[in-house]
Amino acid sequence: MVNTYGVADTSSSAQVADVDDSNEHTAFLGDDRDTTATKRNDKPDGHASMISSISNLANTIIGSGMLTFPLALASAGILPGMLTCVLSGSIAAFGLYLLSLCAARTPHRRSSFFAVAQMTFPKAAVFFDAAIATKCFGVSISYLIIIKGLAPNVVSSLYHDLSDAEPPAWTLNGRNWLFIFMIILVPLAFLRRLNSLRHTSYVALFSVVYLVIIVIKCYFWPLDDMPPAGEIRLVHFTSNFVSTFPVQVFAFTCAQNLFPIYNEVKSNTQPRMNLIIGSAIGSATLTYEIIAVFGYLTFGTNVGANIIAMYPPNSLFVAIGQLAIVILVLFSYPLQVHPCRNCLDKVFHAGNHTKQHDDEADVDDHGSGDMTNMKHTLLTLAIIASTFTIAYLVDDLKIVLSFVGSTGSTTISFILPGLFFWKLSRGDHSLKILNRAALALAVYGVLIFIFCLGFNIYQVVYPPTSGAPGH
Repeated sequence: MVNTYGVADTSSSAQVADVDDSNEHTAFLGDDRDTTATKRNDKPDGHASMISSISNLANTIIGSGMLTFPLALASAGILPGMLTCVLSGSIAAFGLYLLSLCAARTPHRRSSFFAVAQMTFPKAAVFFDAAIATKCFGVSISYLIIIKGLAPNVVSSLYHDLSDAEPPAWTLNGRNWLFIFMIILVPLAFLRRLNSLRHTSYVALFSVVYLVIIVIKCYFWPLDDMPPAGEIRLVHFTSNFVSTFPVQVFAFTCAQNLFPIYNEVKSNTQPRMNLIIGSAIGSATLTYEIIAVFGYLTFGTNVGANIIAMYPPNSLFVAIGQLAIVILVLFSYPLQVHPCRNCLDKVFHAGNHTKQHDDEADVDDHGSGDMTNMKHTLLTLAIIASTFTIAYLVDDLKIVLSFVGSTGSTTISFILPGLFFWKLSRGDHSLKILNRAALALAVYGVLIFIFCLGFNIYQVVYPPTSGAPGH
């Protein structure tokens, strides 16, 4: 999806010039810009390459919700479905762009939602981090539940394809696989830097490419025993559009990892951040569009909520695709633990962070140095143990997670980016249009918040007969 190359190191003087020349909003950065550039000359630069930053952000975005995009197309028709996907991606990219502008105002490579909130809405900073931590905690549980449910099906499909023997009974128990996969996930969850997860993100994105190949191949060369295709319509809105539209909106959620990427990437100038954001959102949008269009063209109005489940399970080609989904979800788990841990750290020790950030100790910590090894270990163990226990005991938390995900995703993707930039840029007449656009993004987030909350309440009162997977 992306080329495997890094970004060359630049000299200290080149970094200062890059900060001075490339910033798109000098008025927003204000008179402190030169001072900030001088300070950054004496402080360590980031270690993450552009490719690893793009991969981690793209892997944070792309989740199991992509399997629902063909149904989203069927609920509105090809043209409206494609347009809403592009629109959702563009709005998400704008929110990330605003967050990157806000990150430039924080202490050197110490950006976070908490740090920006301290400059805008200090009294609410802890509540913002609590909401983000809750959202990431809920999503990480959903990933473990997905793994627990998918692993036995993958084993069964592979066994039937490769041999006539029945798989051992223990392999058909999802809880056993949860234990096995946690052996892989625990070390990954303890990594301090997001950049350390780049290799797992590469593997996960290759799994996404394989899923794209399945959808394209099965359209041009259909497998045996595939269900018949329904009608193909350019424009045709149905009642399902109400339930599939939020899937498109939240399929681009990744704001929780924007600040760690800003802290870790080499030379985090605005043009570089724009490239990271544009590449990650663009790659996700292209992936969603391909899966949506070819999946819908293959099955038409008969397409289901999970496109992979539409293909014959007795095909080794498709069985490997199911394994690819497990790998994708598996390596997405640490990307939720990382921001969850950082936000919980801010919540539990809110009073200590302001002083530490003001002191700006000259350490190459990229936003995590103020967390001691003991605190890091205890928080990580608490997150792993609690998410594993809940996922082990519970098979379906769809209703709870839908409330947490829709409200949390709306807050960190639309409401907070809009409010943060609106507050920071007030009074700057050169940014009047961007300031209003940021406020419009916050209003849009509030509307989405109300809509999704109302829709979730409606589903509790009138449970649907079948649901679509979320992001």
